[in-house]
Amino acid sequence: MAASATILFFFTYFLLVLLTSSQPHNLSLRRQAKILVSLKQDFVASIPSTLSSWNMSNYMYVCSWTGITCDDAKSVTSIDISNLNISGSLSLNIHELTTLQILNISNNLFSGNLSWEIPRLKALQVLDAYNNNFSGPLPLAVTQLLQLKHLDFGGNYFSGQIPLSYGTFNQLEFLSVAGNDLRGPIPRELGNLTNLRWLHLGYFNQFDEGIPPELGKLVNLVHLDLSSCNLDGPIPAELGNLNMLDTLFLQKNQLTGMIPPELGNLTSLKSLDLSINELTGAIPIEFSGLKKLTLLNLFINNFRGEIPQCIAELPELEVLNLWRNNFTGFIPSKLGINGKLVEIDLSSNRLTGLIPKSLCLGRNLRILILLNNFLFGPLPDDFGQCHSLSRVRMGQNYLSGSIPTGFLYLPELSLVELQNNYISGHLSNKKSSVSSKLEGLNLSNNRLSGALPSAIGKFSGLKNLLLSGNRFSGDIPSDISRLKSISKLDLSRNNFSGRIPPEIGNCLSLTYLDLSQNQLSGPIPVQISQIHILNYINISWNHFNDSLPEEIGSMKSLTSADFSHNNLTGSIPETGQYLYFNSTSFIGNPYLCGSYLTPCNITSNTPSQLGNGSDKKAKVPTKYKFIFAFGLLVCSLIFVVLAIIKTRKGSKSSNSWKLTAFQKLEFGSEDVLQCLKDNNIIGRGGAGTVYRATTPNGNHVAVKKLGISKGTHDNGLSAEVKTLGKIRHRYIVRLLAFCSNREMNLLVYEYMPNGSLGEVLHGKNGGLLQWDTRLKIAIEAAKGLSYLHHDCSPMIIHRDVKSNNILLNSELEAHVADFGLAKYLRNNGTSECMSAIAGSYGYIAPEYAYTLKIDEKSDVYSYGVVLLELITGRRPVGNFGEEGLDIVQWAKRETNWSKEGVVKILDERLKNVATAEAMQVFFVAMLCVEEYSVERPTMREVVQMLSQAKQPNTFQIQ
Repeated sequence: MAASATILFFFTYFLLVLLTSSQPHNLSLRRQAKILVSLKQDFVASIPSTLSSWNMSNYMYVCSWTGITCDDAKSVTSIDISNLNISGSLSLNIHELTTLQILNISNNLFSGNLSWEIPRLKALQVLDAYNNNFSGPLPLAVTQLLQLKHLDFGGNYFSGQIPLSYGTFNQLEFLSVAGNDLRGPIPRELGNLTNLRWLHLGYFNQFDEGIPPELGKLVNLVHLDLSSCNLDGPIPAELGNLNMLDTLFLQKNQLTGMIPPELGNLTSLKSLDLSINELTGAIPIEFSGLKKLTLLNLFINNFRGEIPQCIAELPELEVLNLWRNNFTGFIPSKLGINGKLVEIDLSSNRLTGLIPKSLCLGRNLRILILLNNFLFGPLPDDFGQCHSLSRVRMGQNYLSGSIPTGFLYLPELSLVELQNNYISGHLSNKKSSVSSKLEGLNLSNNRLSGALPSAIGKFSGLKNLLLSGNRFSGDIPSDISRLKSISKLDLSRNNFSGRIPPEIGNCLSLTYLDLSQNQLSGPIPVQISQIHILNYINISWNHFNDSLPEEIGSMKSLTSADFSHNNLTGSIPETGQYLYFNSTSFIGNPYLCGSYLTPCNITSNTPSQLGNGSDKKAKVPTKYKFIFAFGLLVCSLIFVVLAIIKTRKGSKSSNSWKLTAFQKLEFGSEDVLQCLKDNNIIGRGGAGTVYRATTPNGNHVAVKKLGISKGTHDNGLSAEVKTLGKIRHRYIVRLLAFCSNREMNLLVYEYMPNGSLGEVLHGKNGGLLQWDTRLKIAIEAAKGLSYLHHDCSPMIIHRDVKSNNILLNSELEAHVADFGLAKYLRNNGTSECMSAIAGSYGYIAPEYAYTLKIDEKSDVYSYGVVLLELITGRRPVGNFGEEGLDIVQWAKRETNWSKEGVVKILDERLKNVATAEAMQVFFVAMLCVEEYSVERPTMREVVQMLSQAKQPNTFQIQ
């Protein structure tokens, strides 16, 4: 009995100890869970389902909640809620989690400023707030976190200067404030952070002055990124002290002077990018010490001299980009000898000599760009076995010899440009399968001869085939019809003979066809009319006979055609597109007649035919004529009555108007409707008619009447307009309201009294827009488009960027208009005009022609055209002295792609133009209109580059 009592005593004692010890622990878990739930309650919009575990009913398992990590004492040490698309703010209660060591809220949508009591989180080692919407000044309180090792405030909207106290983080190893809106100088005090390994300060910040030499004291630094932040002055020689540095990014600044030879001491360096600056001089011979270097980018500077042989001997070099400089001499003969080269771009220099045979020695070379130099001699035979090659651009040189065997049939090849050289020989005819990846082949203006091989039809992915200005002969192979993706086909200025293969009608993606200046004959195949998106055809200076096919007139896409200087006969059809072709399209055909040429003779009918006709007419009885006329009258009356009834019903059913306001309005739909009069029209376009309306309080608004929808549905217009109505930005035209009934849709915008940029620039008042105003307009419009692309969720693609869609208020401030509605217009089907569906003629990006798709980079191309309009004062198309030439092609030709050549194309009405500013704007425009969309900048980058254009020096236009 005593033993039982003893056992019962010890059991009771153990249970009491367990309960008393667990109670504080349970309270601690509850308190931490309560803090975390309060954080969750401050999140707005949709809370991700992954945080469903954050619930007080589950507080005992708080250490198992999503994103939560605890230590052995069940205290929360880490919160990681990154990449969850959370918006809202952080609760002030977070400072009660005093054991917190890691806080990662990156890649969300948090906003406001970081005003909570950061210093109470004394154990915090990692604070990652990258890529949110925080604003205001950088928080000073973080400097009191003595254990902090990782601080990332990048990708937000912080403004002001970097606090000097940020130089007191003794333990900090990672610091990033990149991608904000910071100003002022980079603090020299940052040189005190001797434990720092990663420093990111660039991207969209606009620092004053240059790179502080004190950064050379960061001896433990591994990664230094100061790119795209408006730095000027020289590169400090002190950076050569950073022996552990493996990455140095200084690109997209305004750095000047020569590369300090001390950078050759960076023996750990793997990536060096000094591109897009104003650096001069030669590449230091001391770069021979960069034995670990894999990437060297020096493009778009003013470097000169020869490329040192030591660069070719760097054992790890993979990427070498030196384009758009003034390098002279030979390409180092040992370049590629390390067997690791992947990408080489030496284009737009003044290099001469032979192409080294060792470039593809390691069979890793993917990109080879040597265009626009003075290279001569043959292509290395080894290129025919370089199976890794993807992009080859070597046009505008003096290359000779033949194309290496197998070169055009390499399996990874996607682009080959060898135009404007002296290459000769025949194209080989490979019988086995070939690469389907080849999209562009440009061999124009060479000395190639012989027949075009039938194997050309095996390149199923080919989009551009340019062979003009050679000596090809024989028939055009019918296998060309197998090029289902071909968009541009230019075989002009050769010696092709025979007929156009009718199978060409199977090339349904073709938009541009030039077969001019050959020896082709026979009739024009009617199968061409099967290509419904063809917009340019030139078959002039051949020997075509027979008549013009009437079917070509039905090709609504065909805007330019040239049939001149052939042996065509008969009359020019007077239907369809034939009515819009230029008169010069038909000259040089002596047996062709019509309205453009000599009138066609009317062949008289024979007497017998006239007699037979009169006899037949005489046999029609008079009573039947009366019955026919009476029946026609009755039908007409019935039609009129039905039309009146339908109109009355329609007017009754359509009188019900619905007005959706996107801000407080002082007018109603009746006030808007009263202003829809002809004398209030201020513009017309593919999207509809625009009226100026006066509200009861005397203010003006702009009203756009859209085309009538088919049926009773709006095909998504209401949803689209509600999205656009929420947009608020200084450089975006505000949508005030949306009026609709069953027959009409009205959009009410804020009124812009100075109309569109296009109207002002190309009108009689264009001279009033002087350079400073034009540059201001360019930057403002770019900021508006950047907002649509980068700050709207989901992204909004304008689809019709042009000078007529940039409106000017009373202060000539630019506002982007007509954004986002192209999607509705395409789906609605109420408009077939090009501007409503895919852009306006002269502004359309090249890729639209063969993909029929547009993205944000298509907007960038169109904006580049607007920049050229501002620079030149010219319209995008017309008056360039050559049919088919647009402002982009003309500007490239006149300036030879050189920004210094911008003085040749400046608007004569401009005075006191800043030289550097004009060159910078032209440089940005040329980047925007790059042929390949991937090579164009984003609108954010455009804003940054244009903002850097302001320079003090000017010159007087005579």
